[in-house]
Amino acid sequence: MTDPIRLLLVDDHPVVRRGLRGYLELEPDLAVVGEAGDGEEALAAIAALDPDVVLLDLKMPGLDGQGVLDRLGDTRARVLVLTSATDAERVPAAITAGAAGFVYKDIDPDALASAIRTVHSGQLLLAPVAMRGLMNGSTGPAAPNLTPRESQVLGLIAKGQTNRQIARALGVSEKTVKTHVTNLLRRIGAADRTQAALWAVRHGIG
Repeated sequence: MTDPIRLLLVDDHPVVRRGLRGYLELEPDLAVVGEAGDGEEALAAIAALDPDVVLLDLKMPGLDGQGVLDRLGDTRARVLVLTSATDAERVPAAITAGAAGFVYKDIDPDALASAIRTVHSGQLLLAPVAMRGLMNGSTGPAAPNLTPRESQVLGLIAKGQTNRQIARALGVSEKTVKTHVTNLLRRIGAADRTQAALWAVRHGIG
């Protein structure tokens, strides 16, 4: 059995943290290893506890969630922003600063557990409203001319599919997909698949 995903809950409301802990700990593959009530506590807890995923509220007194993202530095923790649906305009800055996902506090508990697993696996996850906020706030460069096949591959990357899944969907070998992915990353200036997925969303691909 694999080790559970280690979670850090960051929210300035103790009741919210208690509620999150209550239903997340019902999942056998999730384990809450700590809590923080503000940004400074969050940074200290991340350094001390080395969580796999941080559930981060953006609106907090003092150092807020965006401040945590801006100061996070080199960490293996994946950050899933969990905030109110009125904060869609904060999506571009949060994703640019390194957030791996953005969901809202009215999310169904099962969907939240699934979102945690998604960002832990290395994928980018955005709630629909957040995705619209990201696209509306995009100021990225114009898209280069991609071939139809490259656009297909990029669209599937944006949906979180692996090379194997893409190969099956397109009826080609994994080696061919890897070549397409390598070429795509170079052409759009992305360092990894997460950046490629973000780029695809910003340019309406996928």
